[in-house]
Amino acid sequence: MEQSSHNLMTVKETAEYLRIPLPTVYYLVQRGQLPAIQIGGRWRVKRDLLDRDVLHAEEPGGQPTVLVVDDDEALQTMFKLFLKKAGFSRLVVGTGKDALAALAKQKFDFCFLDLQLPDTTGDEIYKHAKKLHPEMPIVIITGYPDSQMLDNILKHGPVTVLKKPLQVAQLNQTLRILGHAKAAKAGKAA
Repeated sequence: MEQSSHNLMTVKETAEYLRIPLPTVYYLVQRGQLPAIQIGGRWRVKRDLLDRDVLHAEEPGGQPTVLVVDDDEALQTMFKLFLKKAGFSRLVVGTGKDALAALAKQKFDFCFLDLQLPDTTGDEIYKHAKKLHPEMPIVIITGYPDSQMLDNILKHGPVTVLKKPLQVAQLNQTLRILGHAKAAKAGKAA
């Protein structure tokens, strides 16, 4: 049995494979954000679908991938719906730790980053992300545009800042500015 199911990974194996915490894998599986099935009451994640649909290992010219780092659940939902309509692959995380793990695991076309996170500051994530992926555009989303964290980020150069509360039209315009024409269609559909 174990030999024939080499494509199926346990939740623990998935956490190690993605280099993210075990509770995060459970959270993503239960919300249908990772390709998983239940066998005998236990979750199994399909490695081939994970590689193809989540990590885009096989399709270099595929959908643009977006990392969203924000702990506000309502905003996470808005991003998921908007980016899905726009045809983007997306990973939405709520902590700096999960953001750093995701950035270490894969390359994103761009990132939306909140400054106020429960476990670290947005400027620390920004600095780390720019070390790993210097060309990746990072859009700051914040309710505190006059903060020291934003000043720290601006020392590295110009950055796009979206002030909360976010509107779909703002996201649409930002994606167009970043060169993703698909966003125009999503904005009209939203």
